Amino acid sequence: MKVAVYGIEFQSSVIPFVEQLFNLLREREVELWVYGSFDSFLSTFMECGTWKVFDKRDDLPSDINFMLSLGGDGTMLSAVSIIRDSEIPVTGINLGRLGFLASINKNDISSALDLLLKGDYSVEKRTLLSVSSSSQPLFNGDSFALNDITVLKRRSSAMITTSVYLNGELLNAYWADGIIVATPTGSTAYSLSCGGPIILPDSNNFVITPISPHNLNVRPLVISDRDVLTIEIESRSNEFLLSCDSKTTDLHTDVKLTVAKADFLVNLIRLKEESFLSTLRRKLLWGIDSRNY
Repeated sequence: MKVAVYGIEFQSSVIPFVEQLFNLLREREVELWVYGSFDSFLSTFMECGTWKVFDKRDDLPSDINFMLSLGGDGTMLSAVSIIRDSEIPVTGINLGRLGFLASINKNDISSALDLLLKGDYSVEKRTLLSVSSSSQPLFNGDSFALNDITVLKRRSSAMITTSVYLNGELLNAYWADGIIVATPTGSTAYSLSCGGPIILPDSNNFVITPISPHNLNVRPLVISDRDVLTIEIESRSNEFLLSCDSKTTDLHTDVKLTVAKADFLVNLIRLKEESFLSTLRRKLLWGIDSRNY
């Protein structure tokens, strides 16, 4: 069994859980591959000489069974940017707060690891978004997102005008702080916080959600994942922010964006008795009514 482990620095309070995980992996004689910068961090509090180190996807052997992400949902998104289109299944052990994507509770590491090593899990294929510009490369080629692609104002004072074209036809000129284009996976993240709907993972849709729009009759819009969006920005500062999951860059308003479905999928691991709907109820308290308690 070969397992890749990705992570970032974390608080000292979760060190016992991480040590438990690596001890269990050693006991089961798993061949481990640990992300380079994470290996350096782990070496500050534990012995790290029993595994191999990788810095990019091409460093990993082709027969890696799955990747473990140690951290919160942001860490999980970064792990996806490493595995890209390799089809390596990935799951996350939540060392943070909500942990909607990183769904394995740190108190359940032993039982979850048993299921993973036995292959007692299912794989959900999740759609991603890609963003591009004909005038310049974006994010060094890592211009895809499992959650969302977001356009935001650069300065804190004035709103921006975001003109969105759907398959070449003007959809709307959003006068707002920005817009979010989210996948079904990302519909429970930033888009939800801005009033967007929750979309089931296999629905073949995206959602466009305005961020604090000035026109109150502008609402989120669900579109097909076959649609292609073209985005143009007007701003007093002639700048705007573009985020692609955990990656962010400053761009000039001369840059026009194209947002569409990415040409590959990501394999997310679901353990036994775990589903999107059960996670929705448990993590987001979906449908919980305090009058019943």
